[in-house]
Amino acid sequence: METRHKILILDDDADWLGLCRELLADLPSRPEILTANTAKRALALLETEKIRLLISDLKMPRIDGLQMIAIVRRRFPATRTVVLSGLEDEDYRSRAYALGVDLFWLKVEMQRNVKLFYECLESLLGQSDREGDTGFRGIQSKSLMDIIQMECLSRSSTVLRITRGPLVAKLWIQDGELMDAECEGARGEAAFYRLLAWRAGTFENLPAEPDRERTIQKPVNALLLESAQSLDESAHPSLEPESVESNLHRKTMWKLSQLTREGAEFVIAVPLAGPGEPEALGTQNFSALAQWTQRAAEIARRLGDRLEAGPLLHVAGQNLERQVLMLARGDRAFLVGWPPDATENLPEKSRKLIASWDS
Repeated sequence: METRHKILILDDDADWLGLCRELLADLPSRPEILTANTAKRALALLETEKIRLLISDLKMPRIDGLQMIAIVRRRFPATRTVVLSGLEDEDYRSRAYALGVDLFWLKVEMQRNVKLFYECLESLLGQSDREGDTGFRGIQSKSLMDIIQMECLSRSSTVLRITRGPLVAKLWIQDGELMDAECEGARGEAAFYRLLAWRAGTFENLPAEPDRERTIQKPVNALLLESAQSLDESAHPSLEPESVESNLHRKTMWKLSQLTREGAEFVIAVPLAGPGEPEALGTQNFSALAQWTQRAAEIARRLGDRLEAGPLLHVAGQNLERQVLMLARGDRAFLVGWPPDATENLPEKSRKLIASWDS
């Protein structure tokens, strides 16, 4: 007998909980729907029930939605997570994806497009529990090439918004033709090639923009073929010493260009556990800073676990010479140095800088 999946909806609005329960009862797979109006109650259900999918609001008392997602990702890694929020805020969206949420939907968009929302949830309910799966999560887990081909072959008109942690890229498609792309400060074909190097992420369809200026003239199949050949060559690099040196040089120059473009002074990457040496660009005297970064990241991790506050967002400091921000990503901590007069959203700029560090 096939076991019914369980969905848990977390929201402090009783009326909204009731509405969601009614809507999700019509899902084709007929999952069991559980509800909770506090994070404490939701955590208790997660401890006792095998919850396949958590749907959480953002704004709630005591433990908010972002903290809840962080706790669930750490303690219940097999549980899929969806944010369903009334807040149309890009910062909340990027922070949620940085925490590893599977989908971020606005409540008003869910009510306008219930069918697509159902398809997204059914896909998440059917995904495997294996950690480390690659692919782009949206309606289904596919390669980005597959997704683009599917949209173009069906003659779609849409804007694909692709998210990888705090990084956001967009593809404009009109009547099955690829019109424009934006990715990490680049536009057009350069942005398209850069985007196709991403191995995983989350995508969503936004309304078409028919008046978007066209910057890509090549047919999409030609672009995909060129990109596939390039990725194949990079996956089978030559073992000759000069080729290895050239590859390392290109990576170093890419990182330096990122550093210069964002206006940062230096970046130091420190492994949090296991083997590996600190890595730095923009500074030679980084030993003491690397040791401080490693200690600060470990203290923040222990404090976050004790308070159940989720993973570290950032630690900031400033003196007369510079500003620094320390952030954790994966198995490393990063220290980013900025000029003392830099003021423009340094936490977000730092997150974008380190998110593209290894890509």
